[in-house]
Amino acid sequence: PMKGHQGNQIFVDGALLDDFDRWFGCWEAKDIHDDLAAEVQRKFEQGYPSDNILFQTPQRAILWQNDQQVLDVDLIDPTQLVKVLQTFFEYRPQEIAKWERAVAQFKDKVPEFGRDLAKRIEEERKTNHEFTSAFAGFHEKCRQSINPNLSKAAVEEMLIQHLLTERIFRTVFSNPDFIRRNVIAREIETVIDTLTAHALSRDDFLQDLDRFYIAIEDVATKISDYSQKQRFLNTVYEQFFQAFSVKTADTHGIVYTPQPIVDFIVKSVEHILKPEFDRSLSDHGVHIIDPFVGTGNFIVRIMQEIRRTALEHKYTHELHCNELMPLPYYIVSMNIEHAFYEAMRTYRRFENICLDDTFKQAEELQFLLFTPENTERAKKQRETDMFVILGNPPYNVGQIDENDDNKNPKHKTIDARIAETYAKDSKATLKNQLYDLYVKAIRWASDRIGDEGVIAFITNNSFLDGLAFDGMRKHLAEDFDAIYLLDLGGNARRGLKVSDANVFGIRVGVSINLFVKKKGNPSDQARIFYHRTDELWNRKQKFEFLKARGHIGNIAWQTVQPDKRYTWLTEGLRPEFEDFVPIGTKAAKAAKGEPADVIFKTYSNGVKTNRDAWAYNFNRNTLAENISGMIENYNEQVFKWERQANHDANVDDFVDYNDKEIKWSSSLKQKLKSGHIAEFTEAKIRQSFYRPFTKSNLYFDRMMNDRVLLFPSIFPTSETETENRVIWLKVGQEWPMFALMVNKIPETLPQGASQCFPFYIWAQTAERTSPIGRWHNIGNITETTPSENGTSFITSTPS
Repeated sequence: PMKGHQGNQIFVDGALLDDFDRWFGCWEAKDIHDDLAAEVQRKFEQGYPSDNILFQTPQRAILWQNDQQVLDVDLIDPTQLVKVLQTFFEYRPQEIAKWERAVAQFKDKVPEFGRDLAKRIEEERKTNHEFTSAFAGFHEKCRQSINPNLSKAAVEEMLIQHLLTERIFRTVFSNPDFIRRNVIAREIETVIDTLTAHALSRDDFLQDLDRFYIAIEDVATKISDYSQKQRFLNTVYEQFFQAFSVKTADTHGIVYTPQPIVDFIVKSVEHILKPEFDRSLSDHGVHIIDPFVGTGNFIVRIMQEIRRTALEHKYTHELHCNELMPLPYYIVSMNIEHAFYEAMRTYRRFENICLDDTFKQAEELQFLLFTPENTERAKKQRETDMFVILGNPPYNVGQIDENDDNKNPKHKTIDARIAETYAKDSKATLKNQLYDLYVKAIRWASDRIGDEGVIAFITNNSFLDGLAFDGMRKHLAEDFDAIYLLDLGGNARRGLKVSDANVFGIRVGVSINLFVKKKGNPSDQARIFYHRTDELWNRKQKFEFLKARGHIGNIAWQTVQPDKRYTWLTEGLRPEFEDFVPIGTKAAKAAKGEPADVIFKTYSNGVKTNRDAWAYNFNRNTLAENISGMIENYNEQVFKWERQANHDANVDDFVDYNDKEIKWSSSLKQKLKSGHIAEFTEAKIRQSFYRPFTKSNLYFDRMMNDRVLLFPSIFPTSETETENRVIWLKVGQEWPMFALMVNKIPETLPQGASQCFPFYIWAQTAERTSPIGRWHNIGNITETTPSENGTSFITSTPS
């Protein structure tokens, strides 16, 4: 169905649709005996469009474009058939052609617009005292509400987001009153008004963007269907962030959830509620929350699933969501309010959305969340028992580059809960992946759901088989009655057999996970069900699979039987592996005295510099020049820090993030705060294995390397390289494991890191940094023999 030119509903035989389900061509098929010219005239009288419509019988075709007939051809002639089809398919209405050009330029132009606005904000800060005051107050509210470490630059981005996008949302939704009605938009508008006070108007302030807005608005005004509007805004949202704010997209995992996934999850939750709890999404008392709501796809889809007679009550009292960033907050507010209007034909403001960091809801201390009204909403939400938690949590474990000044905020309570559960029961050495935001989301939801309910998330799938997640798998099996894991694959780091295999177009694998908790669960372990989609499927095939199955009730599940190490996916694993003597263990490493039941007592990751471009170089002289310059810049920052009056200032705001001068890491910032001075020493330039079979020069120094770990005891001097050997293992599951023997400092490797097992360990004292003795690191200790310099070292008989 589509709307005709007379405002009536018409049904065409076929239509060409773009990515936003907008039609740009129609097709009408007639019988061989029909008078085609008469049928054309009759359809136009009924209101059929004449922009790009093809009428045909099996032998003849008439094509109209731009209100005039352009072709009348004999389809028996193959060349005429090709001509009419080619003309039909290639047509683009003028406004869609403009839109497609605008989209193509979007990622290139938006960063430029953002930089221009940032410069204007900086200029206003120097001369506009009213703006400076308003900005400072807003910045403080943001620190309290979102992240105590939030930089001024991040708050400027919020203002720029608002400036660049507010006009688009008003146009798409035809809702000029949104800014006046929305509690958060009003707060930001107060600051924006002071910013633009010296311009004739806001449009004057943004006049350079007019051609871009017009291209969008020409298309937006022709979008009548709500689902089309939602897809349109999802694209604006996703492309805006990935173009304008790469840092924000990285920190929060800005990828909107495709509709087939949303549909499958919502239907699966509804399917579970009936047999497990004798309830439904429409029932009173079933409170539902999307804690990371994004553009609102899940809440809007749930509203479509809820019975019309129950929708008003659910909308007013039992649908909840949170969003952390203003831009998606605007989108979801309008999406949900518009969906309610479409269903009920009356406008009602959605009162159950909070601009809030969901993870902070677990903190004991609560701050004013922008406005009293928003704070009151958040307080009410915290006091509500949630029965269904669903959505698409952010997936980023942390900033890639400290120079981004882009840290994920710390969440004391959630981090502590992970430490005392998932991390405590993990046998892994490296546990930083357990603090990935999606893991925090699962930990938060497991606590938030209370005694019973359903959690449905689509997340990174690393926890299904990752080594670091053994403790997490243990607790999930203990905390829930049933677990459903639909593995959609798509991990590019493990190698993909087909392109376009990831349903989000990202590099990490993805799974749909449903966790069911019931009161009085009689079993100590959950029933765990697993299904993996075909590795040869692309994204479209996976979507078709989700559409065809509908919900989890139609999946052919494999029952999972975890082993004693809490491994869920045991296919291909050898049971006798458990009987082997470990190469090394954390317990043996920490124990005093002789090691027992291990081959190596001591082991270490490779060296991690966090500034490879400065600390590594094939050319020794270039390395010395690079690292000397960085040390000079670092020391200058230390002197500036020491001279400033406020030593309690936020070091993240203080340091100069200049990639050409210095490469920051959290540990280097801490050294700066402590006043440590760096000093270049030629002797610290050592040879290292940067990658397998790739020898390079390394500036080996505790100050300028992020982590040297145990290597000052393994290769304390160049001379020790002639005696000592290290087994260098590639670990992790993303790359195949390998083992090499090396006699120089190895780097910790990407994609899963590495472990290093040395033959000798050199002892050091607090008074003396030169080696005073060496210990065999293998086997059982049998005797002590003198070293060449008269000091004792320990030998052994290998196990």
